[in-house]
Amino acid sequence: MSPLRSPRRAPALRAPALRSLGAAAAAVPAFALAACGSSEAAPAKRPGGTVQVVASTNVYGDIARTIGGGKVSVTAFISDPAQDPHSYEAGTRNRLALARAGVVIENGGGYDDFMGTMLKASASKAEVLDAVRISGRTAPAGGELNEHVWYDLPSMALLADRLSAALAKADPAGAGTFTANATAFKAKLKDLEGKVAALKAVHSGDGVAITEPVPLYLLEAAGLRNETPEEFSEAIEEGDDVAPRAMRETLGLFGGKKVKALVYNAQTSGPQTEQVQKAAKDNGVPVVPVTETLPSGTGYIAWMDGTIAALGKALS
Repeated sequence: MSPLRSPRRAPALRAPALRSLGAAAAAVPAFALAACGSSEAAPAKRPGGTVQVVASTNVYGDIARTIGGGKVSVTAFISDPAQDPHSYEAGTRNRLALARAGVVIENGGGYDDFMGTMLKASASKAEVLDAVRISGRTAPAGGELNEHVWYDLPSMALLADRLSAALAKADPAGAGTFTANATAFKAKLKDLEGKVAALKAVHSGDGVAITEPVPLYLLEAAGLRNETPEEFSEAIEEGDDVAPRAMRETLGLFGGKKVKALVYNAQTSGPQTEQVQKAAKDNGVPVVPVTETLPSGTGYIAWMDGTIAALGKALS
């Protein structure tokens, strides 16, 4: 058995499911970037007084709305889980939103490199918040950074403070509102951390399997052990075929009841991950779905709460 490991490399994007946003920059047409670069930066606030915020995904867009309240106008580039960032093209409204933004939130860590490419080509003077840098998370010795920091609750608390400060800089009159909203948001994160700690108290050391490294920070906080063969997760991350031996070892986790749950990235699928999911179900091992973007109509706190609850039910 081995402890939870960070991925060796950030996952690549594969249509039709969302995997990683880093390659999307190459798909942004040159004319689109030129349009950004040729436009003059607009005020960070609209005439009505709202701060314009641009986020790479709807995860960060929701956090921005939660902290900014009615004092922000938010545009999230990726909100559809079926969006293929390989063919991502910035529309006119998105390009204008970026050029006019007062605050930009990106995940960083190689996940959404298209944001940096577009910012360099635009006239944006926005304050850019990089969630990975804010988190302080780094690659382990000999390994690669796990960039999926939205599954790390303490990192989102750090982001909330930085976002509150950035919004207050753009709108000093709203500073009290932003601080109060960030405080309330962090209190809810603390409640979630308490639920994760409760899982750890009962299930620390229990084995789980994964198809993607997306939820590793949450699983690690719950004291769980990733029993998935490294060769399997590496192949899935790279979009490669899993070697027969690694596949046999992975499937053996379920028949041998070596794991209590399969944590399955529901936004990525293929014959081999589906085979793993079927093996888990056939052997009575619960499957816990996770995603990289918010489900429609769900906020960040409710999303994380539901994931934690599903994990607890599976482990029990």
